[in-house]
Amino acid sequence: MAYMLLIVEEPGQRATRTEAQGREVFDRMVRWGNGLKQRGLLKGMESLSSPDAQAARIQVRSGQARLVDGPFAEAKEMVGGFFLLDCDSREQAVALARECPAAEWATVEVRKLGPCYT
Repeated sequence: MAYMLLIVEEPGQRATRTEAQGREVFDRMVRWGNGLKQRGLLKGMESLSSPDAQAARIQVRSGQARLVDGPFAEAKEMVGGFFLLDCDSREQAVALARECPAAEWATVEVRKLGPCYT
């Protein structure tokens, strides 16, 4: 079964780290992901940049598109990255989320992949 671990962070959190601290955090996450890959559990992983001026939000309502450029000051949290896993069960996915280094400074949300109509 496919599960996604979403790394949900406070938007300003990254700015509290020095570049060296940020690189250390990133390296820990990559090492952890590579360990999952070696175990045959990782389908994909990516880090997302902070929602700066390059970010955008799109909504289409009644045929009219609305574009909002970043940064998004009203955001209380942001998705900082994800791990896409192949797990035997929800329990395994939750156990892996507990091991994720990001759980020390962010929230790791566990979501099963599936159609949007269920």
